[in-house]
Amino acid sequence: MATTQDVNVGTFIRYNGELCLIIEWQHRTPGNLRAFYQAKMRNVSNGKLAENRFRSGESIEVVRVEMRPLQYLYREGESLVCMDNDTFEQIYIEENLFGDGVKFMTENSEVNVAFEGDSVIYAEAPKTVELEVTYTEPGVKGDTATKTLKPATVETGATVNIPLFINIGEKIKVDTRTGEYMERVK
Repeated sequence: MATTQDVNVGTFIRYNGELCLIIEWQHRTPGNLRAFYQAKMRNVSNGKLAENRFRSGESIEVVRVEMRPLQYLYREGESLVCMDNDTFEQIYIEENLFGDGVKFMTENSEVNVAFEGDSVIYAEAPKTVELEVTYTEPGVKGDTATKTLKPATVETGATVNIPLFINIGEKIKVDTRTGEYMERVK
């Protein structure tokens, strides 16, 4: 068993019998009260967020998880087929483990997958991807003074709000966690 001092952001713990990923971890010492750790956790099995306070020095069950980079190959039904670059083993990962980032993933992109033993417990899409704009309405000439955005469809079929100066065929960088336009790729 580990204590609260051994936990950081990105640590997997077992809380109330469920596997959780620590998203935020803050040490607080309010006025004349005892110190505690404020934790924001995501339940790995159902994706729900939970918050809890742990007393300083409290025992916590930390789960040993192996993170491995895999190459996303293709989609098959409700699963994504990924390949381990070292062993060339193909692993089927449920689409919902990637969250909203799955709609921005292109073939041959690298993803991070967490394993507990041989079972996949967590997967994350690349933080940013470069995608080509396949459809968007043309911007009005001269309307660049405001930060106006227009919807655009990218090569994966997802819709992203982009600035007016971006046209069809240009490449843009998208943040897969928020689905927002970041910059134009040259």
